[in-house]
Amino acid sequence: MAESFAVKLEEKRYYPDPRCRATAWTPDYTRAYSEFLRDPEGFWDRIARDLDWFEPWDRVREWNYPYAKWFVNGKLNITTSCLDRHVAGGRKDKPAIVWHGESGEKRILSYEALHREVMRFANGLSSLGVNKGDRVCIYMPLVPEQVVAMLACARIGAVHSVVFGGFGPDALAMRINDAEAKVLVTADVGYRRGKTVPLRKLASEALAQTPGVEKVVVLRRETPGVELDPDREVDYADLVARAAPDCPAEAMDSEDPLFILYTSGSTGAPKGIVHTCGGYAVGTYYTTRHVFDVKENDVYWCTADTGWITGHSYIVYGPLEVGTTVVLAEGTPDYPDPGAYWQLVQDLGVTIFYTAPTAIRMFMRYGDEWPAKYNLSTLRVLGSVGEPLNPEAFEWYYRAIGGGRCPIVDTWWQTETGMHMITTMVGEPMKPGFAGKPIPGAVVDVVDRTGKPVPPGTGGFLVVREPWPAMLRTVHGNDERYCTYWKTIPGCYTAGDLAVKDEDGYVMIIGRADDLIVVAGHNIGTAEVESALVSHDAVAEAAVIGKPDPLKGNVIKAFVTLRVGVNSGDGLTDDLARHVRKSLGPVAVPAEFEFMDRLPKTRSGKIMRRVLKARELGMDPGDISTLEE
Repeated sequence: MAESFAVKLEEKRYYPDPRCRATAWTPDYTRAYSEFLRDPEGFWDRIARDLDWFEPWDRVREWNYPYAKWFVNGKLNITTSCLDRHVAGGRKDKPAIVWHGESGEKRILSYEALHREVMRFANGLSSLGVNKGDRVCIYMPLVPEQVVAMLACARIGAVHSVVFGGFGPDALAMRINDAEAKVLVTADVGYRRGKTVPLRKLASEALAQTPGVEKVVVLRRETPGVELDPDREVDYADLVARAAPDCPAEAMDSEDPLFILYTSGSTGAPKGIVHTCGGYAVGTYYTTRHVFDVKENDVYWCTADTGWITGHSYIVYGPLEVGTTVVLAEGTPDYPDPGAYWQLVQDLGVTIFYTAPTAIRMFMRYGDEWPAKYNLSTLRVLGSVGEPLNPEAFEWYYRAIGGGRCPIVDTWWQTETGMHMITTMVGEPMKPGFAGKPIPGAVVDVVDRTGKPVPPGTGGFLVVREPWPAMLRTVHGNDERYCTYWKTIPGCYTAGDLAVKDEDGYVMIIGRADDLIVVAGHNIGTAEVESALVSHDAVAEAAVIGKPDPLKGNVIKAFVTLRVGVNSGDGLTDDLARHVRKSLGPVAVPAEFEFMDRLPKTRSGKIMRRVLKARELGMDPGDISTLEE
């Protein structure tokens, strides 16, 4: 792509109620950012002292480009900051999790009850031979036991790898094998739109490809309970019932791994992003408290799934470190009707609501009448995550959901960053279409290929210039892939996004610079989808692109060349869609297929997706001098 490009900026401002700023944890953004720049290590040192540590750190930061260590030689366990200190400090009866299942089930776990469940399941995992440093894969629906399993792993120093319950067997098997997980925690079923999702059956298909898994823990939700394999499977409830009630937290070095989470790469297999105990704890605690401005009596609902980084950082770890009440809801936004979310906001008195632009655009499509049926006056802060929030969606969200009074924090961050990096802090003027400014604690810029800042109004590459506590430490088993983040543009972490800054320093995210497709807030790697397609007997070659979509942001279009003698009729399109769904799950299924005699390639054989995309969108394909024909 070009070094830089002009972007037409249309700016509109919304000013929050002055009381928002007066009571915010960060009441003066400019002053807070200046204080951070003046003494970055002192800034993070003060925040880290809010958490529980077994042993203090020697140094806040050790930076040997491109490798960082944070809170060096500090010892902690993130679960003591999430649970123990709240139980001991007056929050033991406060609801930690308020869960609503799709089938109408409701459960409330106080901090004391959650603490007890976590310790019992941690002891249960230990009884299965799980030790510090072992990997545990979690493949579950959005139920409290999923959160318990994550925290139980952290409690004993095991490294969890959560796999989104919408992925298919092949995607699950790949992640289990790459992480070398020895135990899988799953459920018999999940529920979605009134139907059951057969998670155990899908997991069983994956396990045929995963010889390293020794035991499978199954949460049985259906009645009567499914019969388990006595040689390999263990009932979740039985395991907890047999376990001792007390489990001391394992002392973890600040740089010990906490979890591996897979994110799609633009080339090759998904990347296992490794996050560590200390820096991640500090980064998620700080951003949860300051970006969402969480107060003691808030009821906080992030609508993401815990299988993604948003769920890790802003359903589980950050909110529980802060000690807030977290809403978990298994259902989808428009089931059984488009008022489902607003009914929950009204019934539970939700004050902080964090969702994806895809959901907001879907609500817009249904019109104002649905939210208007409900009392949404408890809402205090609105958030957005997963992809850019377009101005039209911002305006509707602000007016129809927030009543023109709630600040909107549109957050930019990634699986790799672990924590928010850009937003409009509560109390600051909001600009539709702009995520905002770098948070105090992050040094973010928009640059050309050489790392030189581009002028305001000029598009460039979004980069982070300095390390931050919650940053990834490596890619599991592939340090070389980690290094590419820091070496694509010299001296910077390259996010892979294109962006533009305005005169005030507000950042607008334009889109991806690489071959990731963001579908409904989910990062889908082109390579994964293409690989799934090519594994079908009829397909010779495949290329996929993202096509703009008013609801999902993008949908996937697949260009396919078939093997000689294969006809594109006879239901092949449906068969290919089923094949991708089985391999990767429904989120990765192309919305459109086009069959071609040949795909555009460079002389070296690389498929030129941008040529396909330019043709699809009626754009100039740019330099095609390397095209084979």
